Amino acid sequence: MVIAIAWRNIWRNKLRSLVVIIAITLGIFAGVFSTAFMKGMVDQRIESAIENEVSHIQLHHPDFRQEDKLKQFIPEAGQKTDSLYEIEGIEAASNRLSSNCMITAAGTGSGVLLNGIHPEDESRVTNIHTKIVEGSYFEDIPKRIKPLVIGNDLADKLNVKIKSRIVVQFADVHGNPVSLGFRVTGIYNTDNSVFDKMHVFTRYQDLQSAMGVPEGAGHEIAVLLKDNELLEEVKTQTASLFKQQEVSSWKDISPELSYLNDVMGQYMYVIIVIILLALLFGIINTMLMAVLERVKELGMLMAIGMNRKRVFFMIMMESVFLAVTGGITGILAGYGITEIFGSTGIDLSIYAEGMAAMGWEPVVYPAVELETLAGVTGLVILTGIISAIYPALKALKLNPAESIRTE
Repeated sequence: MVIAIAWRNIWRNKLRSLVVIIAITLGIFAGVFSTAFMKGMVDQRIESAIENEVSHIQLHHPDFRQEDKLKQFIPEAGQKTDSLYEIEGIEAASNRLSSNCMITAAGTGSGVLLNGIHPEDESRVTNIHTKIVEGSYFEDIPKRIKPLVIGNDLADKLNVKIKSRIVVQFADVHGNPVSLGFRVTGIYNTDNSVFDKMHVFTRYQDLQSAMGVPEGAGHEIAVLLKDNELLEEVKTQTASLFKQQEVSSWKDISPELSYLNDVMGQYMYVIIVIILLALLFGIINTMLMAVLERVKELGMLMAIGMNRKRVFFMIMMESVFLAVTGGITGILAGYGITEIFGSTGIDLSIYAEGMAAMGWEPVVYPAVELETLAGVTGLVILTGIISAIYPALKALKLNPAESIRTE
């Protein structure tokens, strides 16, 4: 009965109640959608980095990442790559050669990371083959030609195009200078312009003998998983199977991405709490006005036998109803808009160049988890309870005899 009375009470002044509910709705909607937008950006950045740049897991010689020397290779990496498929959860693996080098073309040079890959294996681990915008991804290339696939931004920097000749210079495992001539056979374009400028690809066999590493050796084994949720489990199994190698996850290789992933949940709650704190004072003001306007009525209720606990509970429920009505409406609106844009995407192509410089995609697909919405719902209810405490205590201090004589 008290709950029913509380619900009716908030609609006695429809305009005031609607203003508060709309304010809460807009605030919660803004909080939910903004966090969904940011989560969508972060999820896409991580997915893009895994698919195009770092994969889920990488294996190296223990000193390779620290010293970055060609002699720090993994012996018989090809056989180790094949044995990785014995671990459940691994989708694909690819053995690579890797070296920092200088490439020059038409009098222009740039420092890059040269990767010697097995194209078929690499196409199962990364999506670079789907990003080709000109030329081909090592298809139908004669053996006499040393092919090179480079990023679009690097091609612009060097002023080269398909069939242009590029000279690559590096030092082999013995420290001897090596100079090789390549032909540009493919140009790719990802959403990360920094990656595009720094990574070039050629065939494993065109690089292995020149580097002086044994046949089948590799500097890096990239591993793609069936599900990112299996990351820690597979990493542990891989480390136990290959104790002579350093096993790193994408979180170890790109700690900035791991940090983004970890702080997103905290970011969402910070935003929601700030919004709810602002709304808290609005609800308190509204409920305080409602109590002061009903002094005579509350005094009469207490005079005819309604105990103070019931009065306190009634005021509390009025506040909770205001907060929950506005909060649930805001959550549903935020979730609905997120689902719509989660399918169609938000096109930010006007900022594509700046976003590509940071590795972000120009089309953002907002995403929100149901457990996040459950957390927001709990915060809204808590806000309603907190906002009711002071007005309810104010009502309890009323003297029934004096309140009844109030005009």
